[in-house]
Amino acid sequence: MPLALGALACSAWVLSPVLGTGLEPVRTWTGELAADGQRYATLFRVTGLLAGLLVLAGAGWGLARVERRPWSAVGWAGLLLSGAAGAAAALLPLSCTPTLDAGCRARESAGLVPAAHAARLVAAPLALAGALVGAAALTAAARRYRIWPAVARGGPAVLLGVLPATAWALAGTAALYAGHGTWALGLGQRLALLGLAVWLLTLAAAVAKDGRGGEGRVRAAGGPGAGG
Repeated sequence: MPLALGALACSAWVLSPVLGTGLEPVRTWTGELAADGQRYATLFRVTGLLAGLLVLAGAGWGLARVERRPWSAVGWAGLLLSGAAGAAAALLPLSCTPTLDAGCRARESAGLVPAAHAARLVAAPLALAGALVGAAALTAAARRYRIWPAVARGGPAVLLGVLPATAWALAGTAALYAGHGTWALGLGQRLALLGLAVWLLTLAAAVAKDGRGGEGRVRAAGGPGAGG
């Protein structure tokens, strides 16, 4: 299933301590593993690209089978955006490591970084935003339409962990660019990514078990909220 493989590929960052990348996980972004000049940049660019394409394929499959149910459509569209933006980000490496290099941050602020670097600063947040929208909307769909029991049960708990972790990473990023340290932003980002990967694996297993993404079951049962 593309979604499950995508979840595994986008978690390749867990290998960084074993590989000895030299980047401290607690204070650096995962995207910096693929920055120009990093030892294993090619590995993390390839896994990032595969992750984006696999999620894109899985989301496209799901969206094609949505029977005009709003929560499902929004959720699959969110994952579609996440996959597309994630694949784009993998092709747009950072030229330097902003969390470690004040000069890099200064060049970003002055607009002196390469176009690929600047574009990645847009693509990566879009990928995360799409994943958050997808997770929230498809969890809501699972509960409202009574499909994917594992997602309906576990989705809210995962989101309760992912959303604060995302806020933590964003606050750390703001603090970094304001000159107040990193606030362990790397840890916050990794916790959010780990939670999203677990959610994606749960969704993939639920969809595979259902066989039709749950939509056929809702129609046959005349499930609640069929119109919205």
